[in-house]
Amino acid sequence: MAKESLYELTEQYAAVRDMLFDEDVDEQVINDTLASIEGAIEVKADNYAKIIREMNATAEMIKQEEVRLAARRKSLENRSVALKDRLEENMRFIDKKKFKTDLFSFNIQANGGAQPLWVSEDISEIPMRFLVQADPEPNNTAIREYLKNHEVDWAKLLPRGESLRIR
Repeated sequence: MAKESLYELTEQYAAVRDMLFDEDVDEQVINDTLASIEGAIEVKADNYAKIIREMNATAEMIKQEEVRLAARRKSLENRSVALKDRLEENMRFIDKKKFKTDLFSFNIQANGGAQPLWVSEDISEIPMRFLVQADPEPNNTAIREYLKNHEVDWAKLLPRGESLRIR
């Protein structure tokens, strides 16, 4: 079940890599296996980085495939709607709004739900009782700028976090 890799991994790290790619392997099993591998931190770090790079590359390939599949799905949905619209146009043209076949029933009927509504984009034309007031929310950009030169009780700049960078 070993996967081809850009890097050669020791047998132990190859096993860990396979576990990480297998969704059925429990996280604790992976952690225990990683903890049991002996070696200097530099060797461990190199092998971790190799696995991380491979996982990121695989994740990127999956992301690209998701984009391709989403485009394919959208294309099929659009064609389905176009075909349904064409059938409806033909039914209206021959003035046949309802019929049955051995497989399906066809019926052109009024849509349910709330009746469609048009509202002017000019807010000043609409009476106040029909307007919704938005809840106020903090302007974080302005607050950050203000805190560069002032101290207040209601806000403070927090320290930036740290994260590992692998180059």
